Amino acid sequence: MKMTRTRKIVIGLGIFLGSLSSLAFVDNYFEISKNLEIFTSTYKELNSNYVDDVDAAKLMRTGIEAMVESLDPYTNYISESEIEDYRFMTTGQYGGVGASIFQRDKNIYIRETYEGFAAQKAGLLPGDMLVEIDGKALFGKNNNEVSKFLKGQAGTELAILIKREGIEKPFKVVLKREDIQINNVPYYGMINEEIGIIQLKGFTQNAGREVKQALTELKKNPNLKGVILDVRGNPGGLLHEAVDISNIFVNKGELAVDTRGKNKDANKKYFTINDPLDANIPLAVLTNSSSASASEIVSGVVQDLDRGVVIGQRTFGKGLVQVTRPLSYNAQLKITTAKYYIPSGRCIQALDYSNRNEDGSVGKVADSLIKEFKTKSGRKVYDGGGVAPDIAVDVQSYSIVTQTLLSKNIIFDYVNGYVAKHSSAPSLQSFSLTKSDYEDFINYVKSKDFDYKTKSEKMLDDYKEAAVSEKYYDAIKADLESLKTKLLHDKNADLLKFEPEIKEILEEEIASRYYYQKGRIQQSLKNDLEVKKAIEVLSNKNMYTNILKGKELSNKN
Repeated sequence: MKMTRTRKIVIGLGIFLGSLSSLAFVDNYFEISKNLEIFTSTYKELNSNYVDDVDAAKLMRTGIEAMVESLDPYTNYISESEIEDYRFMTTGQYGGVGASIFQRDKNIYIRETYEGFAAQKAGLLPGDMLVEIDGKALFGKNNNEVSKFLKGQAGTELAILIKREGIEKPFKVVLKREDIQINNVPYYGMINEEIGIIQLKGFTQNAGREVKQALTELKKNPNLKGVILDVRGNPGGLLHEAVDISNIFVNKGELAVDTRGKNKDANKKYFTINDPLDANIPLAVLTNSSSASASEIVSGVVQDLDRGVVIGQRTFGKGLVQVTRPLSYNAQLKITTAKYYIPSGRCIQALDYSNRNEDGSVGKVADSLIKEFKTKSGRKVYDGGGVAPDIAVDVQSYSIVTQTLLSKNIIFDYVNGYVAKHSSAPSLQSFSLTKSDYEDFINYVKSKDFDYKTKSEKMLDDYKEAAVSEKYYDAIKADLESLKTKLLHDKNADLLKFEPEIKEILEEEIASRYYYQKGRIQQSLKNDLEVKKAIEVLSNKNMYTNILKGKELSNKN
């Protein structure tokens, strides 16, 4: 009798809970249905009765974009016309001529050409002005508009009218578009006799294979004693490529990352499934604030499994997983479905988009909410967004004069003239500008009309403005004018004061003209502070081992 009564109670409770669940489902379905009806009727009324003509497609696109924008920056609507751009993000491949461009004074110029592709093979040069493409004038068009003209199906031709300094009349060049493949590993090589470097710039298809090939080549050097994996500025990409790259350096069967979301389908654990290429060679991973997503998985795996040392700056903190869903008319929705958790169990996402401030902004995790985790060997690491380095290196920042020389393309223009005068390529191993070369550059700059304000001068202007508004200016006018005279910068003096950093940029730009992207990278590595720190650590076995044991130089994440 008691068993029967108990069964009735259990069954009744189950029916009650089931009815609550059903009611919740009905309520949710009703909310969706109601709001869809409101949205549709609003769209219909605006389209029919708004005072001016309405572009129906544009109006709907605005509504969709506003809807996904309210969630997070990575949930996006992708129209049919944008599919090719999205495909490039995952494959690194597009149809084009192999050149980057920039706009100046409403004209479009070539910034650089890619070695081995149509633009370079046809003899186009940095500084060439693009006047027309297939008879269409380009004056006034922006980079995106011109880029669309240059891109297209591989094998198709386009005619470009070029204006080049030193040649009186514009000339026409006919190019055939090619499949342009942007390598995930643009450079690898030996930094010195014992340390090699692999620069990883993307996580598109085959990234893992490229890193594996690079490491295989480096290991052919019998003196190789350490490897630097550089993911600075790498925005991430495909999740499985991050796992594959981690697997090159860590043993089979290790948890690389797990994803956790609202739906069960989003909850997955990703383990390394292959034997590593090398699980023992000393490893340093270089990171900065632009290392995101898949870059953070790789650097997080290396740190949490105590496989190597992370050097540089805290990573971006993009720990959200996106998948694409098909929509009507060949459109797609890229939607965030889960968060990344690296081996120690910490989440690398920095911002919580589900809890916005009243003004709509999103704040970072408060220090009081940051939690402690442990690496495989027991080192303390912390969440709160991104991966903090084991060894922090300050960001290298340029002076105002250097920034101005870059932003006004004065260095770019000077190098165009330098290359025209020096037809033979210098040796990258020993190349550096001479004192005479730099004096020539200073004289070139003197002929250019450019100016800038230092931070001190800007602050003084702000102080003066505040003093005027508060009616104190007359009393301190003489002091302000005296201080202004003392602070007034001297362009020539600044060019000498910041000669080392200006020379570095000049040398990188010159190297790129003769040896393209690889030349620029090789030259830049000579003065790279993070690279120098990595070499120091990898060359000192005791220092490297102590860091991994948590005995020195470990920074709070």
